[in-house]
Amino acid sequence: MAIHPQELGAAAPAVAPPGEAAQAWRDLHAAASARDRPCGLFAHHFARGKLRRDPVFRALLAGAAIAPGARVLDIGCGQALLASLLAACTTQAAAGRWPAAWGAPPIATRYCGIELMPRDVTRAERALAALAAPPRLVCADMRQAAFEPCDVAVILDVLHYVDTAAQDDVLERVRRALAPRGRLLLRVGDPSQRLRFAVGRGVDHVVTRARGHRAPPLWWRRIDQWRTALQRLGFAVRAEPMSRGTPFANVLLVCDLP
Repeated sequence: MAIHPQELGAAAPAVAPPGEAAQAWRDLHAAASARDRPCGLFAHHFARGKLRRDPVFRALLAGAAIAPGARVLDIGCGQALLASLLAACTTQAAAGRWPAAWGAPPIATRYCGIELMPRDVTRAERALAALAAPPRLVCADMRQAAFEPCDVAVILDVLHYVDTAAQDDVLERVRRALAPRGRLLLRVGDPSQRLRFAVGRGVDHVVTRARGHRAPPLWWRRIDQWRTALQRLGFAVRAEPMSRGTPFANVLLVCDLP
């Protein structure tokens, strides 16, 4: 279960003075993306671009979406950029460079990533090998993978690759893996934003093919359909727009258990 900083056996980390959030994010971005440099130009530039342009990573930190000490299960983790970012958070908070406005930093988290593509898992293992306690990485299909107990489950932009029955099964197994008062962070596309949604689908196909994979059929749901499915599992759900600075129609569903 997630813990408070004072429960870690040391004083809570100092925080940066107000107004330093932009610099804090630049430092975190640089530290997290630098871990992928040994993995080659593609991996390094992908990490830099993804962390810089995708608003979800900064939003998770600024919104204190992941508590200190949380067990994090990242489903469809790719190169495990979230693991690199969480490691950078622990270092930066310990140095007293954490913006007070962001709330408690996600220090001392325990991370497990599940990824289908062996190449991405190999890159993640290489990027994170230097950590004192490298995170656990599993090469597996989320439809068959075992989900270990967690406090926070993260599923960003991957459920639409499997049909609705498989989506429901993944969500049910996540629900069973989550601890009481656990949280699911699920990002999905919003079909009601027709033009932006179409752009996102197009980019999805292009990126999939550019990475050497066949573009699969995609299964989408409206936001109200996602909300109904999640509430049926006992989650309290709030939807947050998560496309700022991009042409896409992404929504982050923050789903909390009682």
